[in-house]
Amino acid sequence: MNKKNKVVDAILSQGMLPLFFYEDAEVSLEVIRSMYNAGVRVLEYTNRGPEALRNFYSIKQSAEKDMPELYLGIGTIKTGLEAEAFVDAGADFIVSPIIDSEVALVTNNYDMLWIPGCMTPTEIHIAQQYNAKLIKIFPANILGPAFISSIRELFPGQLFIPTGGVEVEAANIAEWFRSGVCAVGMGSKLISRNVLDKRLYHQLYNDTLKALELVQLSK
Repeated sequence: MNKKNKVVDAILSQGMLPLFFYEDAEVSLEVIRSMYNAGVRVLEYTNRGPEALRNFYSIKQSAEKDMPELYLGIGTIKTGLEAEAFVDAGADFIVSPIIDSEVALVTNNYDMLWIPGCMTPTEIHIAQQYNAKLIKIFPANILGPAFISSIRELFPGQLFIPTGGVEVEAANIAEWFRSGVCAVGMGSKLISRNVLDKRLYHQLYNDTLKALELVQLSK
């Protein structure tokens, strides 16, 4: 099995994809380590600041030694140049908020999982033309589970993951899975700015355990 399929299987098994960015590389690493210790095996670091590439490279080097089972991807990739830079830094997969043909070309050239963000059936169709095995529904808090329920029969077999506003609550997570998603993206509702700024690693560990449990109960 190639890495692309292994990453997809890891996301499906985990049922959620945590994602975050923080300016400090050491704090970022400790956040990832806390989540890894709670059971996370696939995670998205986001390209949301000038420190992202340097941080990612540093985190990836440490993770390969200390967290060998972790698949670490990069999110918020909008250009081919960004994609190439993070591939060189060791990204295991790439996530985008949009569909970009250059990003698609880079990921297809490396046979790498690309998760583009879509908001309409037309965008989903275009993403499929670029061989997107997994599609991010974004922003999820605007579209809602009803959107997935309405369009999933138009795209049989397509895997969807909502990102943006998914709550760490049993009812919300269960509703998303009932609508037909394969996993949920977990951003600031799980890894809040307060947790990051105050280095609340133990709280994050416990919250991650809870989120993983709620997801498994909802799948």
